[in-house]
Amino acid sequence: MKLRKLFILAVAPMMCLAASAQVATPKKGDLTVAVTAGYNSYTSLSAPAGNLNDYKLQAVSTNWNEKQLMLGIEGGWFFKDLWKATLGGGMSITSNPGYAAVPGTAEGGNVGGASIPSYGAVASESDILFNVFAGVDRYFKSKVSGLMPYVGGRIGYAYGRNSAYADNEEYVGKSIAESFNVRVALTAGVDYYINDVLFVGAQIDGLAYTYNMSTYKPQAGLGNLSADSHNFSLLAAPTLKVGFKF
Repeated sequence: MKLRKLFILAVAPMMCLAASAQVATPKKGDLTVAVTAGYNSYTSLSAPAGNLNDYKLQAVSTNWNEKQLMLGIEGGWFFKDLWKATLGGGMSITSNPGYAAVPGTAEGGNVGGASIPSYGAVASESDILFNVFAGVDRYFKSKVSGLMPYVGGRIGYAYGRNSAYADNEEYVGKSIAESFNVRVALTAGVDYYINDVLFVGAQIDGLAYTYNMSTYKPQAGLGNLSADSHNFSLLAAPTLKVGFKF
């Protein structure tokens, strides 16, 4: 709901602005770079312990209303007048080194006197997260100088992988969790060029579909435990942007 309010607050001023001087709107060959504020489009899943008797899994949620706000980068290229190709995404790689357990001298789990407590092993973990999207927008001229509404389409892919291992009874080889999203959307929005270089914009997905597949492989030699989900959204994922034209 916060994103909806931000979307309304961003669009209202743009619709009221009417510049007295003509602003040079984009043409064939122009490039754009924008910072965007929208829902978090990444997907992630934590690897489970490898010594459980039962494993349960639910697909990672793809409901944009449940996601946090995220800043991103979007690039654009006007390959024709009023036609722009867009590309954006991001990537994160994290590695946490593991450490062996340090046995103590306490007996029966009781620490007292001169006894020394045990330190448990620290599992080594690695995380890979990335997402990428591409699209095409068709712009339309308007009677307001610098104001350009558009419609378009987007296709996106997000992937997350978490692996964990420690040399103790909790793990039987490396435990792995993976998740990926595939998303397609029909989009509408408006860009307002404040001058020949700077613009602000707002965008919303009129109709969107997202597919998710989530997978556990908790032990070496075991098969995968998988779950998937389908999400359909209307008037979804409002996004604000501030950018530059070159």
